[in-house]
Amino acid sequence: MTTTAPAGGLTSSRRERVGWYFYDWANSAFATTVITVFLGPFLTQVAKQAAGCGSGSCDGARLHPLGIPVAPGAYYAYLVSLSVILTVVVLPIVGAVADRSARKKRLLAVFAYLGAAATVGMVTVGGGRYLLGGGLFLVANISLGASVVVYNSFLPQLAGPDKRDSISSIGWAIGYLGGGLLLAGNLVAVFAFGTNLTVARWCIVSAGLWWAAFTTVPVLLLRERPGTAHTARSGGLLDGFRQLGHTLAGLRAYPLTLFFWVAYLIYNDGIQTVLSQASVFATEELKLGTDTLTATILVIQFLAFGGALLLGWLAKLIGAWKSVLLSLVLWVVVVGCAYFVPAHNVVLFVALGSGIGLVMGGSQALSRSLYSQLVPAGREAEYFGLYEIGDKGTSWLGPLLFGLVFQLTGSYRLGVVSLLVFFVAGLIVLAFVPMRRAITAAGNTPPRLL
Repeated sequence: MTTTAPAGGLTSSRRERVGWYFYDWANSAFATTVITVFLGPFLTQVAKQAAGCGSGSCDGARLHPLGIPVAPGAYYAYLVSLSVILTVVVLPIVGAVADRSARKKRLLAVFAYLGAAATVGMVTVGGGRYLLGGGLFLVANISLGASVVVYNSFLPQLAGPDKRDSISSIGWAIGYLGGGLLLAGNLVAVFAFGTNLTVARWCIVSAGLWWAAFTTVPVLLLRERPGTAHTARSGGLLDGFRQLGHTLAGLRAYPLTLFFWVAYLIYNDGIQTVLSQASVFATEELKLGTDTLTATILVIQFLAFGGALLLGWLAKLIGAWKSVLLSLVLWVVVVGCAYFVPAHNVVLFVALGSGIGLVMGGSQALSRSLYSQLVPAGREAEYFGLYEIGDKGTSWLGPLLFGLVFQLTGSYRLGVVSLLVFFVAGLIVLAFVPMRRAITAAGNTPPRLL
């Protein structure tokens, strides 16, 4: 059994690292089956039913949640934005509480099982109950974010700086493989029973069951780690609020960490919006069937598995920072090409999805690894609470822009091309982050290559 020795003298066994990898395997089913494929079209159709237009034209139709006029086609995009507004408060507090707790693994389990339960609860959504579907999504998505805050905080304790790129990339790759396997089963269901709300509903439920079942692996294999001296004082929610205030104030002492975090928020907002709105773009703008969409997302998953490992390998040659910059250039090319894909053109849509798959996993895995180098020791969960605001489906400016562009123009195509601003701006900001100096300023040792 091999071990690695992270900073601070901690060691991790192969068994523990396998347990850590498996939470990516468990929760990626939600990100893939629910957010990327089925939930957008599912809730859009439920919203259309509630507005009284069903599968027909919804021009001029409006829903009025809390008295706010919302086009049924923009409901899901706005819902994603609302979820991240809520996480802005919730996730940093979760991180602060986790750092003060000697039971981080238990917190991981609580949030994971809560999110899985809300996902399974989607079985009750139908007949125009769009508010119920939206509420369950909010619980599931915020719980996912909270669990991943705790999960990511284990990374600096599992490996030293020169090993984290590899371990993070393996985790992302295994996650894409797990998400892809469940999606393959859902694709079989779509081909066998057709495309309708009932099939979509049960595919969503299957992701919740998968999430709950495989969370058992990290719960069994990860081991609890004590907080450091400055976080081991009395715990609790009030301490979490106090620590959040200290975190935000303390960021002034780590301006380069803040600089990287801003860059990440910008470009990952674009990445997450592409992933969360791809299904709506494919079904509503390109007029593709759910079977075509599901098959394409399946291709993306397995290419993302290889892409995460490929960029992890590239990081060993040129460094993680340069590898992420290169991936953002490729994102600009891919998203720009999406504007020109004609309706009903399956071949070009699959080609577009293939390009996304190759750059998606690596850009996210290496970003996580880079950020872990910028976190002061003993405050991992606290700082990953801030990081998670822009991670795994919790972007908000992108969906908000996407929804507004659609509501104003009626074109999902223009909504997609508007997302280029996030990739270009994020690329520029990240290029100016002095990574080696930023890592040193956080009190950590930079890896050999950046």
